Amino acid sequence: MSLFKQFTHKKIGIVKFDTATALPEVALTDKSYNRILFLRAGSALRVDFQKHTLRQDSLFFIGSNQFFEVEDNNRFKGYVIYFNRDFYCIQIHEKEVSCDGILYNNVYGTAAVTLTKEHALTMEAILEEIADEMQRDDTAVEEMLRILVKKVIIKSTRLWKENAGYAQQDDQPEAEFLRQFSQLVESHFRKRHGVADYADLLNITPKALSKRLNRYRSETPNDIIKDRIMLEAKRLLLYTDMTVKEIAYNLGYEDPAYFNRLFVKTTGIAPAEFRRQPSGIVKQTG
Repeated sequence: MSLFKQFTHKKIGIVKFDTATALPEVALTDKSYNRILFLRAGSALRVDFQKHTLRQDSLFFIGSNQFFEVEDNNRFKGYVIYFNRDFYCIQIHEKEVSCDGILYNNVYGTAAVTLTKEHALTMEAILEEIADEMQRDDTAVEEMLRILVKKVIIKSTRLWKENAGYAQQDDQPEAEFLRQFSQLVESHFRKRHGVADYADLLNITPKALSKRLNRYRSETPNDIIKDRIMLEAKRLLLYTDMTVKEIAYNLGYEDPAYFNRLFVKTTGIAPAEFRRQPSGIVKQTG
């Protein structure tokens, strides 16, 4: 099953697949789309160099700037919804469920939501409703599809927060603080490399920033900032033809030698050597 709708500049598609080879190229490689992957237990993939082998049905939220790679074409089963920013992201939503919310552009790691059997059945029912709606032609289809996508994102955000320890009302301010810090790092990591930079943007001291993050995260603010920079460096090394010097400048380092040392210290390998390493997996970009 592969369905697609376009409303002027607004685009959305849904595919149900039993192998990765059954997916249309646009659902995998077009950089103008955000994606929601509903994957069956047993599926295997990498998202931004992090391997996931699923023991339970799971949802993945992959932004247009992210890369994902299929580990095994024959063990990649489920659904994918793909939509461009005009369809969903330019709409006014609550902060948590926007395209800059908790599930997308999350510097704490890939937004993967593990599903119980009950939750998986609920999500699959919504996906099938989306597929049914895609086959209608009345004037309400566009808005209904947007409502259903938002429903998936809201339910998934609730599950993510429960899994991350933010289920209680008292924890909501901390969840919002993490979202704000994540969004700031995503927006400024190319130019702002220090903890003090982000503390200043949040109007708190570096010590207070570290203390608030340490309540729920094992990583320090400096770890999170550097990890985001190194993730982008890896993306640029593997998926562009930019030189190491050009990548250093792109990431805000005027001294390429310093960037080179930082990459080695963080990853244990030089940038040029990282680029030469074969991945040994089927590469798809998302």
